[in-house]
Amino acid sequence: MKELLGLLAVWSIALSGAGVVVGVALIRRGERVWHHRVMLLATALAALFLVFYLAKWGLYGTTAYGGPEAWRGAYYLLLFTHTLLAALNGPLALYVIWCALRGEFALHRRWARILVPVWLYVALSGWVIYLVLKRYGVERGGIAF
Repeated sequence: MKELLGLLAVWSIALSGAGVVVGVALIRRGERVWHHRVMLLATALAALFLVFYLAKWGLYGTTAYGGPEAWRGAYYLLLFTHTLLAALNGPLALYVIWCALRGEFALHRRWARILVPVWLYVALSGWVIYLVLKRYGVERGGIAF
């Protein structure tokens, strides 16, 4: 079950990131209806990621970095920036969606130009963290920071 939750989390966020890229391409082509649909799908996939990730974290605990000492600083810098931007990503995404639903497209566009790179960085850095911990992770058996 632990592996399944991990895989579901990783693939849902990957598909979410792909959805964001497709959504941006759609709006640049002027396809507002499909942009709207794809971006809401990307948001739903990101929410699913959060459910799978928190379920795995709550049921099985954390995994610590146990790789080469020379990489420890780079790993923790990546983890810190990923965590900080992930925490900002959710509220910012909800605000951008809110602006679009209210028809405030100038605000939507302005904040989406910040949100998209943040979303993609969080998705890609999450994959890197997943792969590093898959190779060098040390099971903690509980929730630890």
